Amino acid sequence: MVAQTKLPSDLLSFALHSPSTSETGPRCGTLSFPNRTPIATPHYIALTSRGAVPHITQDTMRSSTSITGIYVALEDFTEKAPDAIPPVYNFPASPNDSPLRRFIALQQDALLVLGPRRIPPVMSPTSNTRTAISTCTSVGFRMLENEDYVAAVQKLRPDVALALADVVYGAQPGAKRVEKMGDRTLAWLTELIDSLHDETVETATTALFAPILPIEKELQAYYLSHLQEELNPHIQGLTLYSPTSLPASRRPSSLPRLLLHPPHPQPHPHRLGTNLHPPLPPATTPIAPASPSRPLTPPHLPPLPLGIDMWHPHHSTSLAPLTPSCACYTCTHHHRAYVQHLLAAKEMLGWVLLQIHNHSVVDAFFSGVRASIAAGDFAVEEARFATTYEAHLPPMTGLGPRVRGYQFRSGGPAEAKKNPRAYRALDDVVGKVAGGASVLGGGWR
Repeated sequence: MVAQTKLPSDLLSFALHSPSTSETGPRCGTLSFPNRTPIATPHYIALTSRGAVPHITQDTMRSSTSITGIYVALEDFTEKAPDAIPPVYNFPASPNDSPLRRFIALQQDALLVLGPRRIPPVMSPTSNTRTAISTCTSVGFRMLENEDYVAAVQKLRPDVALALADVVYGAQPGAKRVEKMGDRTLAWLTELIDSLHDETVETATTALFAPILPIEKELQAYYLSHLQEELNPHIQGLTLYSPTSLPASRRPSSLPRLLLHPPHPQPHPHRLGTNLHPPLPPATTPIAPASPSRPLTPPHLPPLPLGIDMWHPHHSTSLAPLTPSCACYTCTHHHRAYVQHLLAAKEMLGWVLLQIHNHSVVDAFFSGVRASIAAGDFAVEEARFATTYEAHLPPMTGLGPRVRGYQFRSGGPAEAKKNPRAYRALDDVVGKVAGGASVLGGGWR
């Protein structure tokens, strides 16, 4: 059963400025939500760990970045559920405010997107069931029932809620599993729609994004037909788990599309007609980019590196900014030698400065993408980028920040340690440099 009432028509709006001539072509638009900064698309939403962008505090995000939206995973807060009520559920907030927004101290003008799992998710040893998906919390794997997720959306009141999807991570689903994926996802989506239209619950300020499964559109035809014919008035956007799912989401084409897929510079996801993406590269990868100075790389010249290893010895005496033309706080106030010194001294400020610069570069990257789409020369600029830069980030020569237990799946007692020992004999570390950082060298223009 689907509620007959609709969410307010002005809750979330999406206007296409440069519609694509094909279902998989690039397109520009503006995503607007009341009292939030409009987001020009294609663009990124920042990924978070327990509600905070890695290495960046909320006040630093407000003062030194241009982040306009963040993605928060519910599994970051449900380590003791359902045995105990997560603290975020009990955080006080006014009827017109979000307890989750207040709990993570998020600025009022930033879009808040809530989903069940992190990006990218850790593969779970247990399968989803008819009523629940498997999640990875900070204390281990737990099942998240759809009714519990619905209750969380009702309680936390994010700007955008992503419906649960029966997605298999790290493996190709079998034929029998594929048959269940669409039916389960449809049932979960219908339950969430009914809850958002419950007049006794204050969730009228939450927009709903429906999932498109990462399988062939013919295999989810029943689900897609319901989505397009019956559920379309009740959803405000689409969630894609794979770029190959875009043909299945071509109708309705006017809805914004959020791609939850591990980012990679090539191929460009914007060419697939999606609008919102995770940062490129991920927010957990420290980077420092430099814009290309030549239009196309001649065949006899090697491509520029996509990233710069900040542990290279020549940075230790360099007074140059990370990128000469960059106007971010890091480049206008500090130089490479200082940043490398902070990393060598294991000062947290080093990672903070890198992340401020990283997000500034990604902002410029997407701005260039939008400009090329509007000018109609995206294909030319795409080819220029591919010939100017290497396809992958250079390997890191250091270790970087400590890896948290819920950022990877354990391989068993015999696996190698993900982090070095925090304390060792002084003689073992004299003359050695611990840590590592990589800086991206990718600008669109």
